Amino acid sequence: MQSKFLLPAFLVSLCLFANIDSSYGRDDGHDIPRDTLSITIKQAEDLFIKNNLSLIASKYNIDNAKAQVITARLFDNPQIGFENGLYNPDSKKFLDISKDGGQQSANISQLFQTAGKRNKNIQLAKLGVQQAEYQFFDLLRTLKYTLRTDFYKIYFQEQSAKVYAKEINSLSKTLIGFQQQYAKENIALKEVLRIQSQLYTLQSELNDLKDGIDDVQSEFKLLIRTDAKKYIVPQLEFNLDGKDALQQVTYKNLLDSAYNNRYDLKVAHSAIEYSNVNLRLQKAMVVPDITMSVTYDKQGSYIKHYTGLGISIPLPLFNRNQGNIRQAKIAIDENKLALTQQEEQIQSDLDNSYQSADRLEKLYNSFDPKFKTDFNHLIEEVFRNYQKHNISLLEFLDFYDSYKTNTIQLNNLQLNRISSLEQLNYITGTQFFNQ
Repeated sequence: MQSKFLLPAFLVSLCLFANIDSSYGRDDGHDIPRDTLSITIKQAEDLFIKNNLSLIASKYNIDNAKAQVITARLFDNPQIGFENGLYNPDSKKFLDISKDGGQQSANISQLFQTAGKRNKNIQLAKLGVQQAEYQFFDLLRTLKYTLRTDFYKIYFQEQSAKVYAKEINSLSKTLIGFQQQYAKENIALKEVLRIQSQLYTLQSELNDLKDGIDDVQSEFKLLIRTDAKKYIVPQLEFNLDGKDALQQVTYKNLLDSAYNNRYDLKVAHSAIEYSNVNLRLQKAMVVPDITMSVTYDKQGSYIKHYTGLGISIPLPLFNRNQGNIRQAKIAIDENKLALTQQEEQIQSDLDNSYQSADRLEKLYNSFDPKFKTDFNHLIEEVFRNYQKHNISLLEFLDFYDSYKTNTIQLNNLQLNRISSLEQLNYITGTQFFNQ
């Protein structure tokens, strides 16, 4: 009796497979409808530059550094002092200010820095501004890399999610048909359970994929500061199929660009310059500063209305700033080593990323451009053979699972290829690829 009704069951399942709802937003009936934001990578970068809070905060660091330059340019304030007698025993008056009996004295002094200390402090402050600017652009480079890689992750993972959604839709409808046929005792329970098992596996895999997409979506929306309730729909504007992107730029150009355009490397160079200026400042601190003063004493000196000119200089007998000078020398050596290490790290990162990008590009370009079309045609043939009862349900599901696996692997390969090129952009500090 089962064989008599087996073909109708197959026909029901085939019709349900063929009637695939391609709308990803309604794939399993559990998604909450959300407003979407279709966006290109250029639009995302514009919003990022305009709205990102980390960049705005970093700009304040530049303003703070510029304020330090203003402070360094200022001269020391003069000091003024005044003294009046508290009690005059002759006139028996407190705070006597009379012309003949009162006693007052006053003085004014001014500190003069020597050995170019003021100019050296100004140089240090200007280098601080330079470093703040370099750090801003390095932060921009890092966040821009995160923004672009998140954009491509969302796009290609959404493509993979659509594959899952289609298969889940078709299997859900097929399961209903099989359950109806099982209720009529036309098919065995094991075939219903096989469909259920496959469906639950796909739903679990899709759920994990969506969790990952939501995490990337959240990070991306924070970077461009858009409404958290919106759902980002990336619009890809270029196609790398059949292109040898790495052939457009030589390895030497990539390395030269990294050495010339990496702002973290410029920060390292600036740190050495800062240390050199600081060493000169610490040596200048050994030279005593001069304090000039003018004093007036009404009648407390050897003559009335005494006026004096004074000068004071600390004697560098014990403290000649030895410790700070030594620290400044150590800082120079330390910063030079840090620069060398960073240059070697850049070269190592570039070599590793270049090799990875080259392998991914060769692997992707080795695929037949007709692969997707041929594979889709193969699935259609599988449907027909399933309808004609030339293959079993298990074989049919295996073919369909193979289609899903290969399509997702191809999406991941495209994502990895584009991400590897973005990594080269990040390492070199220049937008060579994916423009």
